[in-house]
Amino acid sequence: MRLTTYSDYALRVLMYLALKSDGLSTIAAIAESYDISEAHLMKVVHQLGVAGYVETVRGRGGGVRLARPVEAISLAEVIRTTEPDMAIVSCLKPINASCTINPSCVLKRALQRAQDAFMEVLEGYTLADLVAPRARLAGLLGISPGASPQ
Repeated sequence: MRLTTYSDYALRVLMYLALKSDGLSTIAAIAESYDISEAHLMKVVHQLGVAGYVETVRGRGGGVRLARPVEAISLAEVIRTTEPDMAIVSCLKPINASCTINPSCVLKRALQRAQDAFMEVLEGYTLADLVAPRARLAGLLGISPGASPQ
């Protein structure tokens, strides 16, 4: 199983905002900290806003911040929001793909269980867990140590 770059960036944005909880952050600052494209982050931040994870403030001095407490943001929930198709194989998609062995396929059951186990593990983590090594992560991202926890 492999997550898309889109999900990776979404998680990075949320982690950054959780660490920089003393005010608004800009997409440019987040992009610079991770050395990734601002254009890609704009799309990601927009979707995170639509999903209710972040709120944006427009205009001079504007930016983005978390819209919910870090403890209320489940890793599994974010992945379900950002991954359009979690099916490992086509027969696990909502509309089952045609397959000759589908009526007695053990592989499908095994892969479904593996996918369910993957999501179950992610259910056990929140954004708060991801930013637990707060000082070290903030230092690596160039976020001032004065950023207070949410």
